[in-house]
Amino acid sequence: MRTASLVIKDLSPDVANVIDSVVLDADERHRRRIVLTGEKGTRFVLDLPKAVSLQNGDGLVLDDGTIVRVEGKPEPLIEISAPDAPALARLSWHLGNRHTEMQIVGEKLRIRRDHVLEEMLKNLGATLHPVDAVFEPERGAYGHEHSHDHRHSHGHGHNHDHRHEHDDGHGHG
Repeated sequence: MRTASLVIKDLSPDVANVIDSVVLDADERHRRRIVLTGEKGTRFVLDLPKAVSLQNGDGLVLDDGTIVRVEGKPEPLIEISAPDAPALARLSWHLGNRHTEMQIVGEKLRIRRDHVLEEMLKNLGATLHPVDAVFEPERGAYGHEHSHDHRHSHGHGHNHDHRHEHDDGHGHG
């Protein structure tokens, strides 16, 4: 079976040796090692040195030099807007405080559909609009990336020099 061990970020659309594409949602695009099958049937092992977040438009270089393009799979999302920048910042703070994956799209935010968060956002004055779109959440600012799997969100084994401090009234600390 062929192997892909190199990622080309933001592959140019006119690259000639693209032979196939894989369509993956945001969680499926956060990978290190997995067997994938392209839309045209190309089967290969993605084998990277560390887990990375593949983005819509990246290329996976196979061991024979051919490339499989990564395409983001549309997901059910909620698009969030606010009347002004301070209100949007406040909404962002509330989502971040809940460790919610979020995408910034111009002056709007996007999150995965979640009725509890949607109710909270409405109560905070947000305007919500459901969309099906490729989800490209912001990634960690400390040089590493956290998976959507919340088992790895806190108390994980790799070393950081930052601390999570919360004053949100629900007893973390």
